[in-house]
Amino acid sequence: MGKIKVESCEIEGLKVITPTVFGDERGYFMETYNYNDFKEAGIDVQFVQDNQSASKKGVLRGLHFQINYPQDKLVRVVNGEVFDVAVDLREGSKTYGKWFGVLLSAENKKQFFIPKNFAHGFIVLSDYAEFAYKCTDFYHPNDEGGLYFDDPEIGVEWPMPEGMTKEDLIISEKDHKWGGIKDLKK
Repeated sequence: MGKIKVESCEIEGLKVITPTVFGDERGYFMETYNYNDFKEAGIDVQFVQDNQSASKKGVLRGLHFQINYPQDKLVRVVNGEVFDVAVDLREGSKTYGKWFGVLLSAENKKQFFIPKNFAHGFIVLSDYAEFAYKCTDFYHPNDEGGLYFDDPEIGVEWPMPEGMTKEDLIISEKDHKWGGIKDLKK
């Protein structure tokens, strides 16, 4: 192995991955994904779709999940900086409803592995961010689920972008309508 450093998080299954970066006067090179390295690190999944989004400062996307077609995700930032969050929605999990967050940036090059049955979201802290992620199942538009980003029962401590308050955040109409974790059917 040696090409990636994998850190387990306080919620079982979540992993923060730091790739080895090879740099010189020209710039840098890194592998963002190598099946063999990830498998050796205990992440043995098959990704079927890559996605990328661009957002401006103060955009909050999430907290999203697929209901009947859950996805493992490997997320990273290719430009800018975000605070990325996963919420455990696994039935019977001792950490059900708990959240974990990590700062992802083009500078730190960290990635975040989020297993199936977690809600996922992020807030853009830089002026602009490009966010890329791999999924283990295809997106099914009629299978969307979500949680309100500010559900007090979950209690995510979202860092605010410099000069902004919660009232300044840019959140889609759909994301404003999600309910809380108590509204999910168990």
